[in-house]
Amino acid sequence: MVKELSVSIMDHFLELDDPRMNRKKEHLLIDIVVITICAVICGADDWVSISQFGVAKQSWFKTFLKLPNGIASHDTFGRVFSLISPEKFQMCFRNWIQSIVSVFDDEVIALDGKTLRRSHDKGVGKSAIHMVSAWASENRVTLGQIKTEEKSNEITAIPELLKVLDIKGCIITIDAMGCQKTIAQQIIDQEGDYAFSLKGNHGNLLESVEKSFNKIEKQCYFENMNVDYYETKNVDHGRVEYRRHWITSEIDQIYKANEWKGLNSIGMVESERHVNGKITIERRYYISSLDNQAKRFAYAVRAHWGIENSVHWVLDVAFREDDSRTRKGYSAENLSVVRHIAANLLRNEKTAKIGVKNKRLLAGWDNEYLYSVLNGLT
Repeated sequence: MVKELSVSIMDHFLELDDPRMNRKKEHLLIDIVVITICAVICGADDWVSISQFGVAKQSWFKTFLKLPNGIASHDTFGRVFSLISPEKFQMCFRNWIQSIVSVFDDEVIALDGKTLRRSHDKGVGKSAIHMVSAWASENRVTLGQIKTEEKSNEITAIPELLKVLDIKGCIITIDAMGCQKTIAQQIIDQEGDYAFSLKGNHGNLLESVEKSFNKIEKQCYFENMNVDYYETKNVDHGRVEYRRHWITSEIDQIYKANEWKGLNSIGMVESERHVNGKITIERRYYISSLDNQAKRFAYAVRAHWGIENSVHWVLDVAFREDDSRTRKGYSAENLSVVRHIAANLLRNEKTAKIGVKNKRLLAGWDNEYLYSVLNGLT
């Protein structure tokens, strides 16, 4: 008996414009896209392995795809993905995610960038692609991503990504690079909250926040009603870490505080680590639109690291993204989107209690399991 494939993905990518305007089309665009998504889920990492996966699974694909001329060659897969508009491919991805995922109030949406290290092409003067992604911490999915422009950085890409996201009621976390007044204003205008980490790129602001907490500590105001506190302890394989969080709404002495729209508080996180008898202490500082609630602040700060651990690390280790030499046309950017689709589906498949890397192998071996992965977010 043939099961019905999740129509969610297919329906949304049917909206994609075919870029092969003046070519004879022996293979349907939706067939090429669906085979690529399935192949990447199952462990394929380049166009040759994607095409070979299609050949090996051709009888299975025929149960739900038309395949008028069989499986396309690896050259065809590569050429088509090098021509597909990345903006429209991203739009299909976002429409699919937004149709099946609802963000929660107070959900942390972490924004962070990652470079596709081997996507550069020195021969034509093309630098490596840098993608900024948005990670929804509770849903555990990537909501969207956008490429930074050549000779630009995340500061210009973040506002464009925020524009296409519904962030109402959410907490947006960004590292020091994205700590910008215009971005803070945009988040507030879109009815979200923010928590920005501070580093040397905002020297005067960082110094004023640090001085404020030093003064509070010196005068023993950490127990003051205007300073809220929350502590956590984590023990893992002999390593002990205490995280202490302070937040205060006393921002009168903060450098140009009035220029940051929605600024309500400043925060400090102290991490004390015990490893092999050695103790290290690190403090980090934040500005935020959040109210004076240390537990909520701690949740936002901690959830931000999910984009490193659950997105970037998975792409590097389970999908070997940094080893990919795909670089012709738009192929690197579009294949990055496919990896995020695959990672979203694999991460949210709950029946197999194994890591993403082994889930990819299992999906390649077992068509029944691949069905469950493809239907995992419906």
